[in-house]
Amino acid sequence: MAQKRKAKGNNFFRFIKWFWILFGSGLLVAVLVFLLAGWGVFGEMPTFERLENPQTNLATEIISSDGLTLGKYYLDDNRTPVPYDSLPQNLVDALIATEDARYYDHAGIDARGFLRALAFLGKRGGASTISQQLARQLFIGVRDKESTTNAIFQKIKEWVIATRLERNYTKEEIIAMYLNIYDFGYAADGIRSAARIYFGKEPSGLRPEESAVLVGMLKNSSYYNPIRREELVLNRRNTVLGQMAKYEYLTEAEKDSLQNLRMDINFSPESHREGLGTYFRMYLQRWLNRWIEDNPKPDGSKYNIYLDGLKIFTTIDSRMQRNAEEAVEAHMKRLQAEFFVQNTPERNPTTPFLDLETFEIERIMERAIKSSARWRAMKRQGKSENEIRASFREKTEMTVFDWNSDSYEKDTIMTPMDSIRYYKTFLRAAMMSMEPQTGHIKAWVGGVDFKHFQYDNVYQGARQAGSTFKPFVYAAAIDQLRYSPCDSLPDTQYCIEPLKHGNPEAWCPKNSDGKYSLEKMTLKKGLANSVNTLTARLIDQVGPGSVVSIAKSMGITREMVEAPAIALGTPDMNVYEMVGAYGTFANQGVYVKPVAIARIEDKNGTVLYEYVPETKDVLSKDVAYTMINLMEGVTQYGSGGRLRHSFNKENTVYKEIITGYPYELNNPIAGKTGTTQNQSDGWFMGMVPNLVTGVWVGGEERSTHFRSLAYGQGASMALPIWAIYMKKNYQNEELGVSTDAFEEPEDLSINVDCTKILEERKEERDTEDDLDDLDF
Repeated sequence: MAQKRKAKGNNFFRFIKWFWILFGSGLLVAVLVFLLAGWGVFGEMPTFERLENPQTNLATEIISSDGLTLGKYYLDDNRTPVPYDSLPQNLVDALIATEDARYYDHAGIDARGFLRALAFLGKRGGASTISQQLARQLFIGVRDKESTTNAIFQKIKEWVIATRLERNYTKEEIIAMYLNIYDFGYAADGIRSAARIYFGKEPSGLRPEESAVLVGMLKNSSYYNPIRREELVLNRRNTVLGQMAKYEYLTEAEKDSLQNLRMDINFSPESHREGLGTYFRMYLQRWLNRWIEDNPKPDGSKYNIYLDGLKIFTTIDSRMQRNAEEAVEAHMKRLQAEFFVQNTPERNPTTPFLDLETFEIERIMERAIKSSARWRAMKRQGKSENEIRASFREKTEMTVFDWNSDSYEKDTIMTPMDSIRYYKTFLRAAMMSMEPQTGHIKAWVGGVDFKHFQYDNVYQGARQAGSTFKPFVYAAAIDQLRYSPCDSLPDTQYCIEPLKHGNPEAWCPKNSDGKYSLEKMTLKKGLANSVNTLTARLIDQVGPGSVVSIAKSMGITREMVEAPAIALGTPDMNVYEMVGAYGTFANQGVYVKPVAIARIEDKNGTVLYEYVPETKDVLSKDVAYTMINLMEGVTQYGSGGRLRHSFNKENTVYKEIITGYPYELNNPIAGKTGTTQNQSDGWFMGMVPNLVTGVWVGGEERSTHFRSLAYGQGASMALPIWAIYMKKNYQNEELGVSTDAFEEPEDLSINVDCTKILEERKEERDTEDDLDDLDF
């Protein structure tokens, strides 16, 4: 018996001995493995510097003056990090409850979770902590499923890096880093992009059920994607809500209520061709590329707008930008419908071109073919010219712009040649709005749809200014000759003789309607009604050189021939410079160069660039105010008078419905319409004391235009966009757009009140009549 007890004791001792040997050996092996992994035996490990500054590609963010994101520049990673304190608590709770319930109790490795996963082969949940998942995202990458050995080595590296991350960062920083690094699909890199793309909001605004959707996607964002598999994601969301209730982040009642909600996805994809301010973002991209060339990093390398996470603070107001885009859309859709009615093949066999010979149309089409993306692409592929031309005659499936379809697109089949002609039937538009006192650009719309019409007509485009150029002539005359708006000139045909002002032949401009009142007309009435004879007399008196000089002083950089014809707006201008120039009138004679970029910061908040205003005194306050007074006449009783009209349903005509007026704007407005030859271009420049806005409308080709002034004049094509935009602005009082009168200078030296002068002239005429009646 004693011998049996002794044998049993020896066995127990042997068991204990081997247990400790195996345990010690296991512990020693584990320590050795960790050391070997740390030394890089199983593959390269991140250095301390890389752990402190993990490399992630960050998108450059474009921020509006009212603090909203207008868009981003990125290649593969649309990522803009957010700090932990910008994350809603419900998102953090959902993450911990679902991914790592003991997150605050471990130092990177969850031993209990590991043993559970080992015992049940992962069927009751994995063992990866949030820190391990971050380590894999930052430094290891996709797990090797083909090689078990490699997978084991990757796991070991993951453990080592996770413990190092825990030593270098707080728990809160690790959570923020993990949510910022994760790819949620559809260019939603990081939690901020995901919240914006899937729910149309910032992360701080996420509700518990929305946070649960995004946390559920962390398991596999490609598989659990609400755009592809809505029902599957709904179930996954409810699982996350169940986990939140299990760990007491939600009550059972809250969980049940949230699980019964439908999944309200507001899918808002972010791309360079969609969203707010697309034309402005294209301009900004070109501006940044030039800035990068002249402003290297401290180490001499160049900034990368797609990877370096710059923050571009702009002057654009997102609310005014949206108003501008909606105004362009509302009017252009109506105007285009009428253009189609007037240019059916029956009414215009050469549609969309008017008054062109066959050879002229062929020349336009040939130029369009050779400048097309298809031609360039096939040239790069080494295709012969015959092959390329043949491809333009082959029908193919394509998606084209269409005002009457959802999202303004439709699928169709046509030849590339037909598509070129099809796109030339669409009228184009441009609009820019600026605060004259600061030069801050508030809205920028370069066309009707950036996805299909990528040419920016605000900055790249330049078209004849028409009568919107006349204020430069009037300004020169008032500045040099001290004319008053009440002064009169004859409205009779006027000729500038040959060889005067460098003109080889006599220049005898006609009024737009070919008629003359044959009476004296005040300058105010002459500008209000765009009377050409008065403008011709003025430029003859001051000379074209003076007009060019004053226009250049007001920011016009384009070449202008010093000839009398410029008085009627023959020079090509772009909307950008015209708005800047008109800002001089509204800003009491001081030109302020338009600016769109206020400040640039790097990803750490260091200021790299800050705008310094560029200003120039051009006109005296008296002259500038006199010009404002003249242009107020345009909107009071001239070509812009429809801004004031009231709506009369009984007398409404079809044209009024298409062009959208009357607008019933009663506040002080100064402005000028402009129409070029054959109605190829329609302009309107409108001003209130703290906002100057310019609008241009026309075809891509000058031969694409309306037949008559009824629809083709600036008052019909461009003015309605300005009016719709301003009415939208006035509906939002927070924007602070002025309804006040323009500030009149003290001791104004130029008489702008024509009432007294007219009364005096009437008295003179009455006296003369009385004398004529006397019988001597």
